[in-house]
Order: sequence, then C-alpha cells, then structure tokens
Amino acid sequence: MAEIEVNNITKSFKDVHAVRGISFAIERGEFVALLGPNGAGKTTTVEMMEGLRHPDSGTIRIQGKTWARHEHQLRKIIGLSLQETRFTEKLTVRETLRLFASFYEMGDERVTEVIALTGLEEKQRSLVGTLSGGQKQRLALATSLLNHPRILFLDEPTTGLDPHSRLDLWTILKTLKEEGGTTLILTTHYMEEAETLCDRIIIIDEGRILREGDLPTLLREGDARNLDELFIKLTGKRLTDTSGLLPT
Repeated sequence: MAEIEVNNITKSFKDVHAVRGISFAIERGEFVALLGPNGAGKTTTVEMMEGLRHPDSGTIRIQGKTWARHEHQLRKIIGLSLQETRFTEKLTVRETLRLFASFYEMGDERVTEVIALTGLEEKQRSLVGTLSGGQKQRLALATSLLNHPRILFLDEPTTGLDPHSRLDLWTILKTLKEEGGTTLILTTHYMEEAETLCDRIIIIDEGRILREGDLPTLLREGDARNLDELFIKLTGKRLTDTSGLLPT
C-alpha cells in the first residue's frame, strides 16, 4: 500500500475549476514535488491532502485512512507548513515552540531538538516580530517537525526568501531526507528546488497533471534541457508566468 493515494480528486470554487481529476500515489519516505506556476492548483490539491478542504469528488487515503473517518489519527502523523504561517510576534522563538509542543504533549527536550535541527539556536530568545523572513520560515518548519511527523507537507516554503535563506532551508530538508522515515510533499514553482530536493516531480497546470516522474526521465521523454523548457513545450508558457491562470 502506498503511503498516500490520491484518486481522481476535483475541486471547484463557484465557476473556477481549481483541480480537475488529479490522481497519483506517493511511497513511504519519498520526497515529491508538485511543480507548477502560481494558480496551477497545487495548494488546493495539498489542502485536500491535509484535510483542510474536502474534494468535490474522488478519494484521498493516507496510510489507508481517510479524513472523514480517521482525522484524529491522521493529525498525529502529519506536519504542515502553510504558505503564510502567522505567529504571535510578542513571544520568543522558544516560547512559540513550547506553545506548539504543548499541543502534542511534548516537553522542552523536543523543543531544543527542533531548534538545533532548524538552526535557530542564536534566535531562540528573540521575539518572533524581530525575525527575518528566512528565520520565520525556519520557525514555521520547526513547528511542523515537533511531532516527529511521518508525512510532512510544505506549501511554497521558500517563496519570497533571498537565495541564502532558501539554501539554508534546503540544507535542513536534505538532512531530513538523509535521516529517512519522513515522506515529503512539497509545492513549488522553483525548478531548482524540485530538482535539488525531490525524488519525483509532478508537473501541474490548470488543475491537471501534465507529467510526472524523476527528473532524468521527464527531461528525456520531453526532449528538454530543463524543467522550464519542458513546461514551455507542454503549455506554451513559462513556470513563472502568472497571466491568465486559475487562482490557487
């Protein structure tokens, strides 16, 4: 049984068809990127996998369980970091993590572990309101790791970050990958992010899957030098082109 099975899911918002019959499976320990431009339907797809939205049709199973029947069990094994995670700015980094750790009945030892893992030692006594964008993203990742998640969802985790902060976050995720045991679903419109971090790439546009596979296979079968060239061949537009696309 795959760790995650998505079968023909759809989602519409009034007359906008955000997701149009998407299906795929993800194995345990696999790092998978949902790659596409802004508005392609990536976030809506992931929100349904996270149990934050319900599909209009189709099914999603995580370790054979569904959100309708097993929400409590599934919440215990997933971690998620949304596009915009807002924290109380008057708490310190450590106080914020202690608060989130209390939701999982975890103590200060785990807080110290994720602070070290995400490189926040020097900022643990700083107020959240004083953090840079990259540091706030690391804090968001730290909160998502507190419960030792079997499955981790990251929605556009490096959008808006400078190149140095982006590389810092990649290093943390590479460490998780090397340790094994965590399945990662990452949405991104950065080609290099998908290439660097993920075993498999699912290319999405206008609510549909265009191609999926590992990077060498995608480029070979598409007769393309890189993912942007492949995307242009498939759609006639670049990955960063946001004109005329569906809302996310």
